[in-house]
Amino acid sequence: MNTVTLQETQALQAAGTAPVVEAIVTATYRLLLIPLSQLRPSSRNVRQSGGASIPELASSIARVGLLQNLTVTASSDGDHYEVVAGKRRLAALKLLAKRHKIDKAHDVPCLLVPDASARTVSLTENVQREAMHPGEQFEAFAALVAEGRPIEDIAADFGVTPLVVQRRLKLANVSPRLLADYRVDTVTLDQLMALAITDDHMAQEAAFYDVPEWRRNPQALREHLTEREIDATRDALARFVGIKAYEAAGGGVRRDLFSDDSRGVFLTDAALLEALARDKLAATAETARLDGWAWVEAVPRITSAELHGFQRARRERRTPNKLEAKRIAKLQARQQAIDDRLNGDDAEDMAEEETSALYEENDKLGAEIEAIEQTLLVFAPEALAMAGVIVTVDHAGEIAIHRGLLREADAKALRTQEGQDKQNRGGAEGEAQTPALPRISEKLARRLSAHRTAALQAEVARHPQVALVAVVHRLALRVVINGYGSGDSVININASPQDGLDAYAPDVAQSPAAVQMREARQAWAERLPEDPAALFAALLALPQGELLSLLAVCVAVTVGVVTPREDAMPAAALARAVGLDMHAWWTPTVEGYFSHVSKAKTIEAVQVFAPEQAARLLKLKKNELASEAGRLAVGTGWLPMMLRAPVPEAQAVPGAGHADDAQEEDTPVADVAE
Repeated sequence: MNTVTLQETQALQAAGTAPVVEAIVTATYRLLLIPLSQLRPSSRNVRQSGGASIPELASSIARVGLLQNLTVTASSDGDHYEVVAGKRRLAALKLLAKRHKIDKAHDVPCLLVPDASARTVSLTENVQREAMHPGEQFEAFAALVAEGRPIEDIAADFGVTPLVVQRRLKLANVSPRLLADYRVDTVTLDQLMALAITDDHMAQEAAFYDVPEWRRNPQALREHLTEREIDATRDALARFVGIKAYEAAGGGVRRDLFSDDSRGVFLTDAALLEALARDKLAATAETARLDGWAWVEAVPRITSAELHGFQRARRERRTPNKLEAKRIAKLQARQQAIDDRLNGDDAEDMAEEETSALYEENDKLGAEIEAIEQTLLVFAPEALAMAGVIVTVDHAGEIAIHRGLLREADAKALRTQEGQDKQNRGGAEGEAQTPALPRISEKLARRLSAHRTAALQAEVARHPQVALVAVVHRLALRVVINGYGSGDSVININASPQDGLDAYAPDVAQSPAAVQMREARQAWAERLPEDPAALFAALLALPQGELLSLLAVCVAVTVGVVTPREDAMPAAALARAVGLDMHAWWTPTVEGYFSHVSKAKTIEAVQVFAPEQAARLLKLKKNELASEAGRLAVGTGWLPMMLRAPVPEAQAVPGAGHADDAQEEDTPVADVAE
């Protein structure tokens, strides 16, 4: 097709019948300058799509002009021309006229073709064109910047935002080797965008070429390149300190230009982040120190296992003073009056607004009573003299204070002292029997442990070294030590896949862990031959790193830790080795947990993650209670006992309770013997 600019068309028309016109314009095709008002779209334009980005194209035409003529045929009315090729350009020009950027009489360069050729010309222009490869576009943008063109000007020239230009420049800066593979379609654009999170070409190439193909998805590539950095949107400490404060202190930040939301921010200085968090916790720690505790520590990060290493000093309810007792009585009397009103004979006749107001008032009363009751729970002076406080940051990025923590030696000393005091009192006061804690059913225990199995499988698949150790451990027990039936039996060396977990947990198939395992197995299944002899040869040809990755997946599928016991913790050593954190794999929901436990067990959990709501929830029916508990548990990081991190054997203290200040129930430490 002939393509001419406005200036060329003007020059040709000025030349009249000069030979140059005859050389370019044939008898059937004529180059004309046609006023914009005389142009209209043609129904014979073969392209029906492609009407997007008109404002951007208009901005580009306004800055650099119309670079390609329109193709038209004469209209039957004799006053107009119909555009058979160039519908987007025509729309952009009319938009400029509407915005008064150009006049309606603006001359537009057009190629007039015979009416009989309209569809052929339209089809030819669209079919014969060959768009430039996106990689060439990235490099062209980089060349413009190298010439000194500001990013804002480039964005305006092409009708895009500066962010689009920055993204294309970022892609142009990817390793030449990866860009070359992108041009031949062995690297996808999504993979290229993931790799562009770093400017280090060696790191980009290692992340892509040094891993198995099934680990080259964009998310895995990003995780590989940022594994030593902190995801600011997921990390509790980053939320606590704040990105602005971290940057103001000189902390390094890596931002993913291709993230369309608030995600994609990575912090590179973990030590600075912890120091800032510790400084921010200092004021709270100082306040706690004034309460008279034996010791107070500000610890930005602390694991559940580390907290389990402490025992908890008991709190006792002191007798309320006259003012407190009077206030409690008044609140309870008002609550009783509200209950009588809501359950009275005329309750059905009350307006919905009045009913809602009474329920809301009742909730506030319950919260106030609970707040007063909390102030009545105090630690004995002898406990203050031995116990301490840890001030830390919880999973939601908020300050958490764990009071009354006892180290093993202090706990023994305190028990001895309490025993002597009891003996001195002659046992006259007696000791109240501690009520048995509510337990979950065997069915729910299997359901939760099925989710733990899926998560443990996914983690083992990501840790080839641990998988290798697990296999050697099992073989050594059977072959070297002759330990039949001893040791950790969760690795089935006969390679029996433990993938029937949906029999225990119907929702496990859609869990992140199960999805990840299916994808990993499918990736290897598509890659490996089914014939045993061919498979052996293929495995011999695999690099050791890939062979270990395959081993990890195979071992992971054999892991089975389903148990009917709530207090059981199978494979605790394996879980510690792979750093299993069930917060990443399971969240408490109504269907997944609360609808399967008793009211007492639900309230026990609520006392942990929303203690101020416990009094209100006690009055609800079981279904309502489960629904409310599920809603309140969102984002708290709470886990049932059997999904919490196993306690290291060296720190396990028989009878120790939770160290979380909110976790008042004396849940025993899980048995970690293997």
